[in-house]
Amino acid sequence: MTISDPMAAANLYRLAFGFIPAQMIHVAARLGLPDALAEEDLPPAELARRTGAHAPSLRRLLRGLASLGLVEETGTGTFRLTPAGAPLRADVPGSVRPMLMPYFSQGVWASWGRLLDSVRTGEPAVESVTGGSVFSHFAAEPELAAEFNAAMAVSAGMEAQAIARLYDFTGVDTVVDVGGGSGALLAGVLEHRPDVRGVLVDTASGVSGAPAVLEAAGVAERCEVAAGDFFDSVPAGGDLYVVKSVLHDWDDESCVRILRNCREAMKETARVLVVEVVAPPVVDAATDPFLAVSDLNLLVLTRGRERTEEEFTRLLEAAGLRLTHIGDPVGFNGYRMIEAARAAAQDGDA
Repeated sequence: MTISDPMAAANLYRLAFGFIPAQMIHVAARLGLPDALAEEDLPPAELARRTGAHAPSLRRLLRGLASLGLVEETGTGTFRLTPAGAPLRADVPGSVRPMLMPYFSQGVWASWGRLLDSVRTGEPAVESVTGGSVFSHFAAEPELAAEFNAAMAVSAGMEAQAIARLYDFTGVDTVVDVGGGSGALLAGVLEHRPDVRGVLVDTASGVSGAPAVLEAAGVAERCEVAAGDFFDSVPAGGDLYVVKSVLHDWDDESCVRILRNCREAMKETARVLVVEVVAPPVVDAATDPFLAVSDLNLLVLTRGRERTEEEFTRLLEAAGLRLTHIGDPVGFNGYRMIEAARAAAQDGDA
């Protein structure tokens, strides 16, 4: 068989070597090049002095970044940051840098090099690379843990606004954020809903940064921080249990355990609000590529996956909950609000 479309081969070359632009972006962000170029055009030698790089090699990187449209070379031998590269700055609202950095860590990068192993075995490659889960990998290094928490906070902050704006909080006095980390999501909801109180629950290390986040948002007096394990229990008495970006990290059995703990803690009229991407039944070229990338990232790094509406429904039913509503996609990642209520009483219920 002869390849009749040379453009198809060229496109495959670009896709196959996509790891090179990814590392170019990583190194630019790690060196702080976008920030150094934010105020003035600079020659490679001066950029190298400021960033601790090798000047001739840095110039080669800058020219590569120029081919991506992130910087441009001027006629005087200097480089300037373009609008396309501006979101890599660390000090601007809407920066993408925090979302990128944890996933360029050595452990994650090496794990993606073993995607073949994960596809063959179904096991997360990160465990053979780092000797433990991706969460223990992030937690083991303070700088990496801070980068991971910052990434989660960026996503949570955007989704918080959507939840506060779009969800009907009628009858909700207390929101329990299950696995909410440093509290960015809950802080954002409470900022926009001054009539609501909050309870944040996560591991002791997960909530260690929460007091500062809640204080900065001006909501600390309306929020209780509870260190705990959502596999054991969650705080009782809430009106709304928010579970964002948690279930996709775990296998079905673990997800049912988390959701069942929420059910056992709920008042009769309370609701669970799962905030996750909902995969379509059929994935094709028209599907948001973020979905497939995220799902494979979960394969390599966790024991979870992105799930369809049918799969979420089964998880909820197994936990004694019933799906009541799925909202439209919100935020740049296309998260959806999946609402559930208690199903009919089960054996053993009070």
